[in-house]
Amino acid sequence: MNLLSAENLTKAYGERILFSGLTFGINQGQKIALVARNGTGKSTLLDILAGKQPPDEGQVTFRKELKIGYLEQEPGLDPGLTVSETLFASENEVVQIIARYEAALKRPEDTKAYQKAFEAMERASAWDLETRFRQILSKLDLNDHGALVGKLSGGQRRRLALAHVLIDTPDLLILDEPTNHLDLGMIEWLEAYFRQHTGTLFMVTHDRYFLDRVCNQILELEAGELFTYKGNYSDYLREKESRETLMEVTAKKTRALYQKELEWMRRQPKARTSKSKARIEDFHTLKERARQRRKAHEVELEINMERLGTKVVELHNVSKSYGDRALFSDFTYHFKRGERIGLVGKNGSGKSTFLEVVCGHLDPDTGKVVHGETLKIGYYTQAGLQVDPGMRVIDVVREFGDYIPLKKGRQLSAQQLLERFLFDRKQQYDFVEKLSGGEKKRLFLCTVLIQNPNFLILDEPTNDLDIITLNVLENFLLDYPGTLLIVSHDRYFMDKITDHLFVFDGNGKVADFPGNYSDFRIFEQDKQDRDPDEGPRKESPEPREPSRERKGKLTYSQQRELRALEGEIAKLEDRKRQLEDLFTNPDLPGEELNERSRELSTVISDLEEKTTRWFELSAIEET
Repeated sequence: MNLLSAENLTKAYGERILFSGLTFGINQGQKIALVARNGTGKSTLLDILAGKQPPDEGQVTFRKELKIGYLEQEPGLDPGLTVSETLFASENEVVQIIARYEAALKRPEDTKAYQKAFEAMERASAWDLETRFRQILSKLDLNDHGALVGKLSGGQRRRLALAHVLIDTPDLLILDEPTNHLDLGMIEWLEAYFRQHTGTLFMVTHDRYFLDRVCNQILELEAGELFTYKGNYSDYLREKESRETLMEVTAKKTRALYQKELEWMRRQPKARTSKSKARIEDFHTLKERARQRRKAHEVELEINMERLGTKVVELHNVSKSYGDRALFSDFTYHFKRGERIGLVGKNGSGKSTFLEVVCGHLDPDTGKVVHGETLKIGYYTQAGLQVDPGMRVIDVVREFGDYIPLKKGRQLSAQQLLERFLFDRKQQYDFVEKLSGGEKKRLFLCTVLIQNPNFLILDEPTNDLDIITLNVLENFLLDYPGTLLIVSHDRYFMDKITDHLFVFDGNGKVADFPGNYSDFRIFEQDKQDRDPDEGPRKESPEPREPSRERKGKLTYSQQRELRALEGEIAKLEDRKRQLEDLFTNPDLPGEELNERSRELSTVISDLEEKTTRWFELSAIEET
């Protein structure tokens, strides 16, 4: 059943066209994610679908009596209402019945009102929703129902807005970055909630694990064109690779044809027949197509950062509390060159405070922090970049530095750094005030990196960044030779970048866990499975070998599997090369081209799967 149809949507701000001619539909039960670069109008498109603003051209058609729930990035909540009043501000009749029941529970002396509310709950069969209501509030840590919205933090208001749209049970949920301001435990709960959710979702999120586990369709907005991919994020990556391979083959054919036509143009035939004029016009069109190139966002740098001595940062028995609550106590650690540490723990457990203490912006209550003489800290904060909005993008970066020195005497200029982080030459001379929220985050990152720090501290660097930018940042950090200290709720990012974790338990203890976030979750699950009656974990996890490095010898069957995989991988690589060579044939029929493209996608998928398994077995064999 079709819930919503968008036809030829166009939106521009001044001379800047965000998107043009977008056409798609949303059907009941679909869980769709929109993927696009920052600044291409993702949030604006969500506003249009939710009826918050009209398109410049085109229209959105809704199914009759369709009920939409919309989570905005900046939810407009009434600061004068309480948490409870906000949650129950709904036209949903069942929600109103629950509201009256919850109010009756607070007045046990009024037995008549309680009996009336109880009977209404029975008639409406509202108990399941009431249970879900309490679960949502508990999982999102919204336990103070009497707190005024105006006194809540930005993260708390965001979680309240999310709870409100979930409780309202709309037909269609439109979500703009639903995982922002959620801690890792909350994200995993929301992920499980949406997997069981039978309703319809349309969302924008940069959380790639979330996309992989929740979505069944991906829409990608690229260069003003909308591409549709069935399946989750992993399916999208495979299909996108196949599509781009096909595009590259087409581009090669175009360039070959362009060279042929160029020779003809150079001869400049004197007879200007209608046929030759048409051919000239076609040539200019062909020229533009031949110039197109897929932009590769891979970063291959050899950064020549300032030397970092043996003493980096030393923490000696540092403690920090707020009131009676200890964030971390008697913590000692000596940071080493090149290590990559992630910080995990619930919101409010002290992670950002810890970063402030490490960089010297905040004094510990007890203990001391010692910085090495050659230490140069680069600190990316949640507060963002504070600059004059009337400045140009390139000038903002140049205020902090002109270039990053690379090895062999090479340099990465401010202009080149901006290009790597997806600011083209034209956009570099735009004013900061014209940038979107995600683009400002990108610019802030560039100002931190251009200073060439040897100790990089990142507090939620992935918030408001699109997936393309995240890939760029990850590649940059993988090449970064200095020490990294990161707070992030992006599990994919943490798995890719960090090699061990500081785990904050919220009660003053910080444990050093030797593995990435996925390793830590496996450890936690194993611990619960071993002792299901243990209840909530009170002690910090004991250090252990990461799951991917468990020691042990291969069994006979595993040895056979490993040898077989080597042969299978070789055959798949050969077939991949054959298919790619086949695509270079300009005379390949279109039908066969499509068939071989589908085969290539399958081969790439099988190759990835078997290679991953080979690495797993090889790691065991080598221990």
